[in-house]
Order: sequence, then C-alpha cells, then structure tokens
Amino acid sequence: MYQSDPETLAARLWTEARAGLSLLSRLPLPAPTRFPNPPAVWAWPVAGLVLGGLASLGAALGGWFGLPASLAAAVFLGLGTLMTGALHEDGLADSCDGLWGGWTRERRLEIMKDSHIGSYGVMGLVLVTLARWSAVTALISTGAWGAMIAAAILSRAPMVALISFLPNARGSGLSQSVGRPDATAALLAMLVAFVLALGVAGGQALIMALWVAAMTLALAVLARRKIGGQTGDILGASQQLGELAALAAACTLL
Repeated sequence: MYQSDPETLAARLWTEARAGLSLLSRLPLPAPTRFPNPPAVWAWPVAGLVLGGLASLGAALGGWFGLPASLAAAVFLGLGTLMTGALHEDGLADSCDGLWGGWTRERRLEIMKDSHIGSYGVMGLVLVTLARWSAVTALISTGAWGAMIAAAILSRAPMVALISFLPNARGSGLSQSVGRPDATAALLAMLVAFVLALGVAGGQALIMALWVAAMTLALAVLARRKIGGQTGDILGASQQLGELAALAAACTLL
C-alpha cells in the first residue's frame, strides 16, 4: 500500500513513472534505483502521454516548417518508433509470424522467439504502419492533435489488460520477468488511461476506448487459442493494434 507521508508518496509515484518510461521507451532518463515487481502499470498510460505528446510536438513543428500532413504524419510515427526503440513494432512482427506461421503451440512460440522476420511479420508491420500513417495524416489535416495523443495513451491499456488477465504462454521472457499485476492495479491503469485520454481529446475518447477494448478482446481470444496466453511480443502487438484502433475510431468522428 502507498504510505501516507506526502513526500514519500510523491517520491514513490515519481519512481514508478520513471520505471514505466524506462521500460517502454529509450528516453534518456535517470534509471530508477529499483523496478517495481509487479510493475506499476498505472504509469504505462502516462508513458503514452509523454511519448505521444513528444511525437505530436515533432509533427506540429514539421507542419510549422511547411511539411504537408503526410510527411508530418511520418515524423509522428518515426519519432514514436525512435523513442520506443521499435519495441512494439518488433512485437507486432513476431506475433504475426508466430500466430500465423506455425501449426502447433510449441512451433508458434518458437517462431515468435526467433529474431528473424518472415512474410507474415513483414506484411503485418507494413499494413499496420500504413494504416496508422493514413489515420494520422487525416487527423493532422483537421488539427486533431488531442486525438493523436489520446491514441498513444489508450494504446498502452491493452498491454495492461493482457499481462494482467492472461497467463504467460512461455513462462519466461520480458513479460514474465516484469511480473503480473493484480486486477486492482490493472483497473486503476485503465482508469488512468481513460481519464488522461478524456483530458486531451474530450468526449471522443469514449468511442476510441471502446474500439481499443474490442481490439484487445479479439487479440486476447486469438492469443489464448493459438499459444495459450500472452508473451512480450503479444503485448507489443497489442500496443500497435490498440493505437491503430484508437486512431481509426477518431477518424470516423472527423
């Protein structure tokens, strides 16, 4: 439980926020002295706020210098990839290869662990990135910056849901090593994600959150059926697909 001393509480929250950013990004932050185990997943949507905000700022600066919306969208996606070290993109590619390239649970997990990328991984990465770029271009064209940041925030919620409510399929790897949050921590993180998204995007955040929830449920069912649970790659894929779902939902509201 959190201690009642305000200074102690503030220090703990700052440590957990830094731990979340250190886990989900490559931002040059001072590493915390310890990483909470299980992870403080409430900070994952906060990491999305920081990363989405910085990527949106870069895209806005590109537009200020005269870049068209299509190139500003590429700046947004490029900065996001650089700041995370392509962590989530790698998970998406491995998940596509594994879930669709193997005939048995064991073979699928083996493929997902392989560092090489196959046809399914290439096509999945290309199609999802193209769809995200198209959506971001449309949002930039209408000045919907809040929706872009909200998508970055909400896209961290699927990772929380899957790591909390699905068993680890492999029993090892990054997903296993960071620990498994309980249901209370997961629900708190989802509430934080929704409140932050509501703050930056207004009422459209509700529709975006519903689309993200539907995507998360579909991926959870697929992962449970194909490999028996979640892995770090599945979590990464859920971020990419969650962001796409949120961006697509925002585009329907333009």
